Amino acid sequence: MSVRRVMGTEVEYGISVPGHPNVNSMALSAQIVGAYVMDQDAQMQARWDYEEEHPLRDARGFDVDRGSVDAEALTDEDPGLANVILTNGARLYVDHAHPEFSTPEVIDPLDAVLWDKAGEVVMLRALRRAATVPGTMPINLYKNNTDNKGASYGTHENYLVKREVPFASIVRHLTPFFVSRQVICGSGRVGIGQDGRHHGFQLSQRADFFEAEVGLETTLKRPIINTRDEPHADPTKYRRFHVIVGDANLSEISTYVKMASTSLVLAMVEADALEGGLELADPVREIRLVSHDPSLAHLMRLSDGRRMTALNMQFAYFEAARKFVDDRWGEDADEATRMLLTRWEGLLNVLATDPMKLSDQLDWVAKLNVLNGYRRRDGLGWDHPRLQLVDLQYSDIRPEKGLYHRLVQTGRMQRLLTDEAVTRAVTHPPVDTRAWFRGECLRRYGRAVVAASWDSLVFDVPGQEALQRIATTEPTRGTRAHVEALLDASPDVETLVAALLA
Repeated sequence: MSVRRVMGTEVEYGISVPGHPNVNSMALSAQIVGAYVMDQDAQMQARWDYEEEHPLRDARGFDVDRGSVDAEALTDEDPGLANVILTNGARLYVDHAHPEFSTPEVIDPLDAVLWDKAGEVVMLRALRRAATVPGTMPINLYKNNTDNKGASYGTHENYLVKREVPFASIVRHLTPFFVSRQVICGSGRVGIGQDGRHHGFQLSQRADFFEAEVGLETTLKRPIINTRDEPHADPTKYRRFHVIVGDANLSEISTYVKMASTSLVLAMVEADALEGGLELADPVREIRLVSHDPSLAHLMRLSDGRRMTALNMQFAYFEAARKFVDDRWGEDADEATRMLLTRWEGLLNVLATDPMKLSDQLDWVAKLNVLNGYRRRDGLGWDHPRLQLVDLQYSDIRPEKGLYHRLVQTGRMQRLLTDEAVTRAVTHPPVDTRAWFRGECLRRYGRAVVAASWDSLVFDVPGQEALQRIATTEPTRGTRAHVEALLDASPDVETLVAALLA
């Protein structure tokens, strides 16, 4: 019980063609994913396996009727669009109108940041390759969450949780945590409201798009707590907590604290170590009002009538987490957990004194600092359209265009990773989850892997009439330590599958 658990991210990227607002985004997204596949070798031909997809299974104990949900929720149906598995164990595909990168499963929150960043490089390479195809319009990709015209697209997190944990406990304790954590992991947005028509700056790009406390939907009536019960693992042991409430972060520190702190709060829920008392009277209202107040002064109303700022609520979660760690491990707490506590506390202390001092660490502060520079220099009000363009440019994934990348290049944004580590993660899987087996099988036996998913690989074995499905339902097996010797001893897929089925 620490910050370490099986986790990952899924990021839909904003996509557009300058000067062509009505172009078909689905077709553009297919071009992007197709371009990346085209730029790789023939190993990347395995299709996504939809056999174990169950998107309508609800964590509250029932299956939702297919006719009652938006078509975009039916992720178990193959839309016939580009959808591939990469040698780093990730999934790259078209999610309706957006190209999406889903990281491989990782254990350490810092690895979640690493492979999330690898996704940015994958998208950039795909963008570059697409631009070389004759007749292709110039496409731009953005790691953001809204077009500021009323549409939003997701940045999702996933955390494997013990099945025996009551889902009601997750709802009780994670709802106020999610409402308040945007003071750290919001990516910042110019405009208030879903279509951005009201003027101003807010902490989060996603906050205005949440309309329910709990539910299965991800595109309509978005809930703060998503109830999809699709573990992609042994369902008797695990549930996969599917989080849709976060922003697309470019700051490595924002992503790290987002993933690590959420994992530690889940550890406290699993241990029944949170007493409660932070429940909000109206979470949907508060998630928006917190976002709309960059001064961090808004007082949320709790169910018991008390008032509390989001920052103070984060302090309360932090203090509970520190006590939890001290009580259970003391000096023996693992390095990953100690790193999170140090970073989390440091950010909260600075936010309590002068948030703008974090312009080199947190996305929303960095973006606000850049915007204020333009406003002071040119006398711009929040209603000036140039500020929305600056907002968009912050998230441009091209290093020569994106304002986030310029901050990094000029030493005005701190990092946790090296370029070398990120580049390696583009093609290599994590070594300590089943993603290593998946990625290595694609690298070594790519032509024989006809389909794959998070929890299985399907092989076409010469001499056998039926395809062979190998289940990978335990995410912490299939690691390098577990299967490297087996793969090294298997020069071909016949030998490998025979050994696995023996």
